[in-house]
Amino acid sequence: MAKKTALLQPPKGFRDFLPQEASRRRQVLEKMIGVFERFAFEPLETPALEYASVLEGKYGEEERLIFSFEDRGGRRLALRFDQTVPLARVIAQHSNELPMPFKRYQIQANWRAEKPQAGRFREFVQCDFDIIGTPSPLADAEILAVTNAVLSELGFKKFFILYNDRRVLTDMIKKCGIAKEQEEATIRILDKLEKIDEPSVIEELEKAGIAKTKIEALMSFIGRRPLLPGQKKSDISLDPINEVTSLLKSVAVPRTRVMYTPTLARGLNYYTGMIMEVAIDGYEAGSVGGGGRYDGLLGMFSGQSIPAVGFSFGLDRLIEAMQTLELFPPAQSGTRVLVTIFNEKLSAKSAEVANLLRDHGINTSLYLNPTEKLDKQIKYADKKSIPVVVIVGPQEAQSGSATVKYLKTGMQETVPLADLPQLLQK
Repeated sequence: MAKKTALLQPPKGFRDFLPQEASRRRQVLEKMIGVFERFAFEPLETPALEYASVLEGKYGEEERLIFSFEDRGGRRLALRFDQTVPLARVIAQHSNELPMPFKRYQIQANWRAEKPQAGRFREFVQCDFDIIGTPSPLADAEILAVTNAVLSELGFKKFFILYNDRRVLTDMIKKCGIAKEQEEATIRILDKLEKIDEPSVIEELEKAGIAKTKIEALMSFIGRRPLLPGQKKSDISLDPINEVTSLLKSVAVPRTRVMYTPTLARGLNYYTGMIMEVAIDGYEAGSVGGGGRYDGLLGMFSGQSIPAVGFSFGLDRLIEAMQTLELFPPAQSGTRVLVTIFNEKLSAKSAEVANLLRDHGINTSLYLNPTEKLDKQIKYADKKSIPVVVIVGPQEAQSGSATVKYLKTGMQETVPLADLPQLLQK
């Protein structure tokens, strides 16, 4: 019996979405798409499968999480790991067809073979938006603006866009005397500072072969220690940070929402400039999204340097944060009206009324079992959170009217069928 029960569940890290949850996800996505298109981003979709070689060598140590396999023809394929690398392939393949700058959004599922935990699953939806083809800091500022607009549209009040720049971070690493060949490992380990305790990060840096004196110098520069003798803040140029933050007012982003965060590293290899994450006050599970500038990635496929900057929201984390902060309204069905069937003889009349309402854009369900008693049909509507029930009994059928019952108040009224759509549209 236990084995049979296990087979009724999806594989670990994969989920079903029942109507209420699926409806919430759709509501969130509709609001996000509205913001993306308001900023003139266009939709893009890519296939679930790529050749494994397209994805390999792009994600650092996270590459071990790629779902890859060999098909019956002996070809090595992999499930989409994120949407940035497939975007790079699309740009390389269709560069002559896409006017630059190209602004795209992409909302699709991705797959990673990681351990499922709060807000993280093996199949998950990412909501990406990117600007391709311009190195201008104005593009970076617009990515910040869209991020701010999406979170505001979803109802978040207290959130912060954590902001850094890879050029500033690598300058710090260089000033500490850490060798170029150790730079990638240093950034990858620093990215764990907000996830594990500082002594563990220092221990990992030491294991990577970085001297204690250099680690102390680095911790001083990123604000974890007082500056060491001989160190000055002016030793590190913040020009890349300032050239973007100086544009925040122009793109309507409150300066108080963008926080320069020296410890922010973003572990993926392909970032070259701005890096950013979002933290929401009151939601402790982690960032709901991240991104930055990745000018070097597109050149891996096209053989030329194409500047690019973008951001990705994790849909699951966003929804979990909204649930934690109670930002969703009380559960409601997308169906606004249930048309009951008084008896079998009046089935056709009830169907006509349901179609009348649908023709006027009202989401309407017709009860499909004409032998059920009326009170059971009304209980069905209540259980489905359908707020209005329409009844067409013998008297209503004869007079060309319908009785409307409002389940929240229990009130009801009888109106001519000609007035019914207008009444329910209100």
